[in-house]
Amino acid sequence: MKHLEHKQSWLRVIGVISFLIAGFYIFRQILPMSSHSEPLADGASLNLLVSGFLLPKPIQESTGIFHRQEVLPIPLASLVKPTSVLGTSSGNKRIEVDLTNQKVYAYEGDSKVYEFIVSTGKWAPTPTGEFTIWAKVRSQKMEGGNKAWGTYYYLPNVPYVMFFYNSDIAKMRGFSFHGTYWHNNFGHPMSHGCVNMKIADAQILYDWASPVVTNPKAWSTNADSTNTGTRVIIYGTTPKE
Repeated sequence: MKHLEHKQSWLRVIGVISFLIAGFYIFRQILPMSSHSEPLADGASLNLLVSGFLLPKPIQESTGIFHRQEVLPIPLASLVKPTSVLGTSSGNKRIEVDLTNQKVYAYEGDSKVYEFIVSTGKWAPTPTGEFTIWAKVRSQKMEGGNKAWGTYYYLPNVPYVMFFYNSDIAKMRGFSFHGTYWHNNFGHPMSHGCVNMKIADAQILYDWASPVVTNPKAWSTNADSTNTGTRVIIYGTTPKE
């Protein structure tokens, strides 16, 4: 009898240890998702944009980091100047982000004018709902993630950035559409919450969407009451991969 009780005690101990190990594993998986509240882009630049200032041309940097891997930023000189389309109405334009199918659609009224394959949030979710583009930047430094989890990123010269927000998602969170040079795995979740696009596709969407770039020499453009941002609708469920 004592031998049986001893064996049962050990089984209970093993069960508790197994439960703790499983709990720790789950905690590791969900922590980066639930605690990701720091800005997705450079906080200093976001502060300037939120305050209504234009951004200067950034300094060219030669290397970046994405999840412990060194990556090579695109040269600033290779960025095509945005097209200035004066008199174009943004009222009938909208961008839809289909998380389920990892696609972005651009509409003018009922007509779909563009369709792009993209990568949305994997290490932190891309928010759903209705948003508005509030600023556009030709290239922008982005830094975030967590070094302890191996998800840290330092990415200079992220091209053709369009920041979006709503009443629940503040501008300072830094959610955006942007070009992507550090991976080519489009069609699969690969971001920390932003919408990753192929660089050529990001440029097309940047030129098409509002606010309209009225000064192609400026490095950024802020939306205002006379130059409003395009509406963005994000829906669906990101695939678990």
